[in-house]
Amino acid sequence: MRIASLQPSVTLTLAALGALEHLCAHTKYCLDVLPDLSARNLPVLADSWTTTTDELAAVLPDLVIASVPYRMESLAAILKAGYPLLALAPHTLADVLKDTRLIAAQVGKTIEAEALIAAFESSLKDTASITGALPRQRVYCEEWGKPLIHSQPWIAELIAIAGGSFVGEPGKQTTAEAIAASDPDVLIFAWCGAGDRVPLQRVVEQRNWQQLRAVREGRVYCIPDEYLNTPAIPSLTLGLQYLSSAIHPGSTKRAERLISLAT
Repeated sequence: MRIASLQPSVTLTLAALGALEHLCAHTKYCLDVLPDLSARNLPVLADSWTTTTDELAAVLPDLVIASVPYRMESLAAILKAGYPLLALAPHTLADVLKDTRLIAAQVGKTIEAEALIAAFESSLKDTASITGALPRQRVYCEEWGKPLIHSQPWIAELIAIAGGSFVGEPGKQTTAEAIAASDPDVLIFAWCGAGDRVPLQRVVEQRNWQQLRAVREGRVYCIPDEYLNTPAIPSLTLGLQYLSSAIHPGSTKRAERLISLAT
């Protein structure tokens, strides 16, 4: 089975299943979350939004796996060209687990998938047992800044497990004024494609958020976006650690790349 991966979450899942030998091509973003992949010298494709059938013709995959966000016209072109396509659209943690099983089924790794899922569910349970007795913290988590967009539903679930209450509606747009009115206890930024480079000080100043409780108490953080915005078990396991470290400092080991406004 030769698989062309059009999204980092797919590639990370294949790696966690011990099935990278099935990968025949991947995107440049896959290298960002899995740098060791460069040693395989595989062809690099565009992503689920812009990949062309000409690119796929050069690598001859048996299966193309895409995940949101994707452009329906691109997927239609892939199917029209005759390439089998598995298109994933996770929204919740349950969806992430379901997608893990789907990918595993393509490469004969169902046993490995169940072990991976069991370990992830155990980490969720362990974290919840620590944070369950702690005061709930109101958390604004942002996926994008222009316009302001709340992080996705699976992140809202992780925040709840980490001891927080998600402010706003996951995945929906909001405004600086609405967030100021809600005055969260914690502000978290994980902008898609920005890595850990969200300019926290500038964001606070431009939005006139200097008097917000989270800013006054120094509880403004940037979490590397691949740990929250890549819906795969390996990345979300790390994402949970970062969220726990931000929401309840000291309750768990501090995440190494957690950046705060005071850093």
